[in-house]
Amino acid sequence: MSIAPVLKAPLSKSLRIALIQLKAGADKLANLAKVTKFIEDATSRTPKVDLVMLPECFNSPYAVDQFANYAESIPKGETTELLSSLAKKHGVFIIGGSIPELSPDRKIYNTSLTFNPEGKIIAKHRKAHLFDIDIPNGITFQESLTLTGGDKATVFKLGEYGNVGLGICYDIRFPELASIASRSPNNAFAMFYPGAFNTTTGPLHWHLLARARAVDNETFVVLCSPARDVEGGGYQAYGHSLVVDPLGNIIAEAGEGEEILYAELDESLLPKAREGIPVHYQRRFDIYGDFVGDGTAKVSDI
Repeated sequence: MSIAPVLKAPLSKSLRIALIQLKAGADKLANLAKVTKFIEDATSRTPKVDLVMLPECFNSPYAVDQFANYAESIPKGETTELLSSLAKKHGVFIIGGSIPELSPDRKIYNTSLTFNPEGKIIAKHRKAHLFDIDIPNGITFQESLTLTGGDKATVFKLGEYGNVGLGICYDIRFPELASIASRSPNNAFAMFYPGAFNTTTGPLHWHLLARARAVDNETFVVLCSPARDVEGGGYQAYGHSLVVDPLGNIIAEAGEGEEILYAELDESLLPKAREGIPVHYQRRFDIYGDFVGDGTAKVSDI
């Protein structure tokens, strides 16, 4: 007999997703043309996918000294308008990876937009935790040289499916965002992270962090990476776009090159995970305090 409380299922029905793992070059228009082609290919599948996800920085090189050159306004920028039209054309949700955003005050953010099947923006997340690291004999990278960090967690309703949380790359290392999303009243069924881990941090922690966030919160975790670009040089993304179920099992994984990764988020897995091992309902805030406030997210302004 289950000791977990009976609550509304966080995922109302199974969700079919497609992760677009592609390489971005220096030509922005070429990058957007590639995105258009990949999304057309992904949505031509039968049965049709419900959601398409893009990787971090899909319209520009992932380089600190290049973000300003590719930054555009939202919602009037060409990338935003393209994704809106593609979501509407193909009748799918699109989690638009991330792009460099130029704000009205001239700050640059690493920003992810989500569109509904009518082409409307339903969520906007600015990368909250900037990737400033220095690993000896590994990699040095400092996003804060040109980027400003966002100041909000992002949880939103994905149509009739339920609530989801959204982070970008380095955000996955900070478990509070996923905890906020999964807790009541948000009760998210998944965390989506477009991310560009590299060939140093990827082998170390890519799979580990995805599985940890899934098990911590008993949610699906979805990571979409750029493809590796060995010939192009520069920043080398790890690849291996990934889907993890609420028990921490990897249910789909890409390789290193360009590809479309398909997966289904099965509605029956969440109740099984949360009823079988009910950590989701057994938090002891009387002992360790409510470390994420009241559990509600401050959704970023659209």
